[in-house]
Amino acid sequence: MNIDEARKSLDSVIDKSRVHLYKPIQIAEILNRDRTGSESKLNLKKLETYRTKSKKWRDIVCMQFLERVSTSSAKFQDNLFEDNAINPATLAELGKENRKRNGIVEAYIYKSFGDKHLQLESALNYCLASAKETFLLNEFLDQFWSQPGLKRSLDKVFEIVVYALFESVIRAIDIKVDIYYEDKNKLIIDEFSVFAEKVLNLSVSDSRKTLDAHFYRVGVTNAADRGLDMFANFGSIVQVKHLSLDVAMAENIVTSIAAHKIVIVCKCAEERVIDSLLTQIGWRDRIQSIITVEELGEWYEKALRGKYSDTIGDVVLSELSKEIKNEFPSVGNNDFHDFQKERGYLDLKSNYWGIA
Repeated sequence: MNIDEARKSLDSVIDKSRVHLYKPIQIAEILNRDRTGSESKLNLKKLETYRTKSKKWRDIVCMQFLERVSTSSAKFQDNLFEDNAINPATLAELGKENRKRNGIVEAYIYKSFGDKHLQLESALNYCLASAKETFLLNEFLDQFWSQPGLKRSLDKVFEIVVYALFESVIRAIDIKVDIYYEDKNKLIIDEFSVFAEKVLNLSVSDSRKTLDAHFYRVGVTNAADRGLDMFANFGSIVQVKHLSLDVAMAENIVTSIAAHKIVIVCKCAEERVIDSLLTQIGWRDRIQSIITVEELGEWYEKALRGKYSDTIGDVVLSELSKEIKNEFPSVGNNDFHDFQKERGYLDLKSNYWGIA
């Protein structure tokens, strides 16, 4: 193992990471403690001296700049130290270079983090600065398709795009959801009165509730793109894929979600695939609909510049902006520059590491 091979392994991990760069940050924090001697028992060649502890070190930085930590499984997180990523021998080589050059590998990792967020900030500012008259959905999404550093975040951006439209439209229509029970079941309600109040928000004297309809994203921190992405309080389950739909993907969606009324939103889907999915026994009742980017674009056009744009347009852009800030809180965070300066990264120069 030499530094060129170690650098290649590190670059591979960085390239494969989403914009949050959890795994590269974990490597940077191990190297930082090795260089500064703040962990006396740390030995880069001995995995058990940092495998578990380094997750906490990583999380300190992630909370500071991302306001979240990795929610991936322990097994997935530990994949970082396997031979196809950064094994102890590779880490030891990076550590040797890092100590010799006063933290240059740490600086390189955090420069990569900063560069990805500058790309992301530029793309997201298109949305944040647009008015309903000028925002174009395809132009916004194309920024993520065309920039390699942002493709890993496209799934979340696409999910936000879908959520913002769905939630804004049902709010504009003022959809209501009724939950109630028949009078003949009052005795059962009385028997399960505590359950009814705590779970259903109903009682013997109050047999009906009317709710505003809403869509909900499952969460901004779900690590693997599995299961449901959004759900509605009127029964629909939404799975969002920024890829083209094929039969295998649709089958995986249907079999992994124990629900009916599944709405699939995807980049595109051949008519043949759609017909196949909706006619297979057992699938017709479960797949409520398949929506493509082309249809989303048409609905965005109506929402932003159609007859009811005064009612819906600004709401859609407001929801987009809000969810973007929730998903990517590090965008525009000036504290990151101070962090780099405090650690001395900004004073380091190396043509080899691409830090001029």
